[in-house]
Amino acid sequence: MKSNKYNYHEQLNINNNLKLRAMLKELPSFCLMFFRGIEQSTASRTRIAYAYDLGIFFNYIKDNNPEYSDMDIKDFPIDILDKITVSDVEEYLDYLKVYSKNDSEHINKETGIKRKLSSLKSFYNYYFNNELIKDNPPAKVKVPKLHEKEIIRLDPDEVSDLLDEVASGDKLTKRQKAFHEKTKLRDVAILTLMLGTGIRVSECVGIDINDVDFKNSGIKVRRKGGAESIVYFGDEVELALLDYLEFREKIEAVPGNENALFLSLQNKRLTVRSVEMLVKKYASLITTLKHITPHKLRSTYGTNLYKNTGDIYLVANVLGHKDVNTTRKHYAAIEEERRKNARNAVRLHKDNDEE
Repeated sequence: MKSNKYNYHEQLNINNNLKLRAMLKELPSFCLMFFRGIEQSTASRTRIAYAYDLGIFFNYIKDNNPEYSDMDIKDFPIDILDKITVSDVEEYLDYLKVYSKNDSEHINKETGIKRKLSSLKSFYNYYFNNELIKDNPPAKVKVPKLHEKEIIRLDPDEVSDLLDEVASGDKLTKRQKAFHEKTKLRDVAILTLMLGTGIRVSECVGIDINDVDFKNSGIKVRRKGGAESIVYFGDEVELALLDYLEFREKIEAVPGNENALFLSLQNKRLTVRSVEMLVKKYASLITTLKHITPHKLRSTYGTNLYKNTGDIYLVANVLGHKDVNTTRKHYAAIEEERRKNARNAVRLHKDNDEE
């Protein structure tokens, strides 16, 4: 049987590029220059995010500026950018906090507003630096300050309870238990892998069978931005993967999905959304007030690794953070605790028994 000639990541980029083409048809025609200009320096997923954010911006202009209300967005001229003022950008950011579109209410919190302003800044920078527009108002708007959120992590007993529930399925409904018999080994492997390596859910679903190297206890993953990296796993992860692979070998995957490590009940590669729902299902079975997501599993691993090594650079490297300051920000509370615990590490006077 002929398999798909593209691997998961190549096919994902193809799908993203096709989606971007469709999105560009709804944007002003001059936007094409921008997306061609950033193609070599951005991931396909990033370009889609830009297109989505710019779509909201141009829809806002059409809905709130009488001069353009009767014009199709695709026909907006490039000189529209020179008519936008700093005040207009600030009003747009205020609008983003809550607005209605197509009978649906949309809400953006601090991170959402910051991302959309960042998209607008990148967009304007391209045209301004290429001398296609005269001014760059978004560059004069301050990025909204983000209030630090507490990093949610699972305590050791919560990790143990979660994995026990995945393995037993005792608290699942009768209907869920029927499916659980078919997915138990897979689900245990996924949760153990994520808690034992800290990989992102997008990295997890992209793993192929031949990416797993038991000889060196490593798995090849594709990081954000497209770079490949080897993530190393311990004994517990190895056992969970071996148990699942023995079961996986008996499954005939749908053509094009033969290489995928983790398969759905339809024998297709699991999606990010499927893993998110999987984690949500099992998390609902344990006693905790925490909202558990795949990213919380990643934070849990990072916390444990930092507590056991005290090496923030190692944690940054293992988690695939490009900037160690990102890691430091996430684990600042633990760093503070370590400093506090070290307050008596240096003795100034000799103890009596040392005299």
